[in-house]
Amino acid sequence: MKKFPHLHFKVKNFIMLFVAGVINAVGVTLLLLPAGFYDSGISGVAMIINNVTPSYIQLWIPLVVLNLPVFLFGMKKQGVEFTVYSLFAIAVYSVMSVMFQNVNLIKPIATMIADKTSPIGGKDRIICAVFGGLLSGVGSGMAIRFGGTMDGMETLAVMFAKRLNLSVGNFVLIFNVFLYIVIGELAYLGCIPGAGSADFFLPALYSMAAYFVASKAVDFISTGLDQAKGALIITSKYNEVCHALSDEFGRGLTVIDAKGYYSQSDKQVIYCVINRFQVAKLREVVSKVDNVAFVTLMDITDVIGTSIKYQRVNEKFIKQRRELREAQEKAQAEAQAQQQTDGAQEKAQETPTKDDSIYDTFEEP
Repeated sequence: MKKFPHLHFKVKNFIMLFVAGVINAVGVTLLLLPAGFYDSGISGVAMIINNVTPSYIQLWIPLVVLNLPVFLFGMKKQGVEFTVYSLFAIAVYSVMSVMFQNVNLIKPIATMIADKTSPIGGKDRIICAVFGGLLSGVGSGMAIRFGGTMDGMETLAVMFAKRLNLSVGNFVLIFNVFLYIVIGELAYLGCIPGAGSADFFLPALYSMAAYFVASKAVDFISTGLDQAKGALIITSKYNEVCHALSDEFGRGLTVIDAKGYYSQSDKQVIYCVINRFQVAKLREVVSKVDNVAFVTLMDITDVIGTSIKYQRVNEKFIKQRRELREAQEKAQAEAQAQQQTDGAQEKAQETPTKDDSIYDTFEEP
């Protein structure tokens, strides 16, 4: 470790990556593979190889052979920690695939897989496609969330997408579309299950449906339930809006000085980050204070620092803040009233009375 003193591996990450590998193996090995459907990325290529090669070439062999050089080649770009986490997740995925297909302790499952029957979905293609894609996506999303990935395709995309003038997302999408076209062609030629009948294209279509479900699951798991929203609020009553938002959500805000282009008037922009469940309440609070305020909302993929996902509104804390502010406003109002009273008294003392003016005018004889 002296060669890499900056590495900080976490036991929690390895535990969650182990769970992710198991979930991914269940989705692929017990649902997609028995039904003749295919995962996306390098995992999908490995499943094709598994189907077109002799039975002793099991799924784990192409998985390791295809992914290992990709991650080692991309180590400099992605970092050692990411590579180690990813290889660990793929190793768990591969080992669990071997267990489901071979180990005597779960022989009934292995027998059903060999008979092209899903131990979970049976012969129901829709169940196998939807839930196979869902579990595969959950496993992949967990791997991304905890520092790795379940497939080397993302690594290839990071390395080559820029050279092809493509985004990482478009690179992966183009690869998967090409993959499913190849699956349909192989099914038509009779090289993989699904050929020899009028529905030779169904494996590719069901695989695309599974990929769509998996991609949504990956987004959902990697970003979390409480997806953050960024709000930009332009208002002339920024002080009142800040007080209202701070009281409602119990968190800090940022005020940015700005200037209107046409009016050339100085304005203030309020920036805050909330979760998606608080959007309606933010609209309500802002419109109550300033119904002409200009508000924009944007999706935030991640928050570094204080996490919105784990920050909960403390009602007792908010109540205390409100009571403190009310007490401060009351004390300020009383102080202003006292100042006005003192000023009136001083003025009254400085103004001469009627009797005093008489003595000032006439002198004693």
